[in-house]
Amino acid sequence: MATKYPIPVFHFRVEWGGTNIGFSEVSGLNIETQIIEYRDGSMPDYSTIKMPGMQKYGNITLKRGVTKGDNEFFSWWNTHQLNKIDRRDVTISLLNENHEPVIVWRVRNAWPVKTDGGSLKATGNEVSIETLELAHEGISVENNN
Repeated sequence: MATKYPIPVFHFRVEWGGTNIGFSEVSGLNIETQIIEYRDGSMPDYSTIKMPGMQKYGNITLKRGVTKGDNEFFSWWNTHQLNKIDRRDVTISLLNENHEPVIVWRVRNAWPVKTDGGSLKATGNEVSIETLELAHEGISVENNN
């Protein structure tokens, strides 16, 4: 009987419509179904029933090392004009040992809402990390066994 092991989290790819750059961390791949509580006045129980409501998606946070001359994200950021922004589909893939996607999160109509240049420390000995936050209109998940 073959043993199935969980897939490690350290081998992944993010396709965001720019140059293929590496990200060190991705978080916020969550979907929540909001709850609607309802009670009809003629119900014999003195409690509410719960029904599924609208879906809610959290913002996606991407972290990467700062590299010299990489301004693609900020070019995307600068497309803000009143109610218009360049929206992009983003694909996040968890990869197996052959670099093939095992689980794929397809993010619809993403756009940048926040960036954080990290903190600078004169006595630090780590890589400078910037954080990019994206809002979006939905996630679909494909689990390719």
